[in-house]
Amino acid sequence: MVSWLARKVGPDGTVVATDIDTSRLAPVDHPPVRIRTHDVGAEEPPGEGFDLVHARLVLVHVPDRERALTSMIKALKPGGRLLIEDADPALQSLTCPDEYGPEQRLANRLRQGFRSLLAEHGADLSYGRRLPRLLREAGLHEVEADGFFPMTSPACTALEAATVRQIRGRLLDAGLATDEEIDQHLANVESGDMDLTTAPMISAWGRKA
Repeated sequence: MVSWLARKVGPDGTVVATDIDTSRLAPVDHPPVRIRTHDVGAEEPPGEGFDLVHARLVLVHVPDRERALTSMIKALKPGGRLLIEDADPALQSLTCPDEYGPEQRLANRLRQGFRSLLAEHGADLSYGRRLPRLLREAGLHEVEADGFFPMTSPACTALEAATVRQIRGRLLDAGLATDEEIDQHLANVESGDMDLTTAPMISAWGRKA
């Protein structure tokens, strides 16, 4: 997203990319991009007068979401646009909606375990659906939203495998799965025969008066 924005702003524009951990932003740390270490839920915005402020899969994990949203709106210039994108796992909680066999049942059980881990760490699993209302209540105008819900794609398969590998230790520590179950699920995923989906992604946007 940062690289895409950098191409859009042209030679006279600037993209300010922020995160608590900016190590993954190192490859794009060159003009017109500026990298800032910043906690959107606890600090003042890293500047004001922006034409666009965008956050993707951020607010669902931020403890003080209201403050973060206020901060992002503050950073906009009059007429500027805010675009917030967050998943809503509670809208569709299954990784395999067509649960017809043991492979799909295992996948869905592991997804339920992942959701419980997210909730324990303060994630709001139904935040995405509230975004349009929250943007209106924050005073934005021309608020619109849409949702994206892929059912089967190579990206879904890659994301599922990467996610399970990343949280493997947490699933084991919480007693939500065994090593054998995780290995079996990864083998099932990599076979390419499973119809995997992700949580619906809700995108909501509005204009500052």
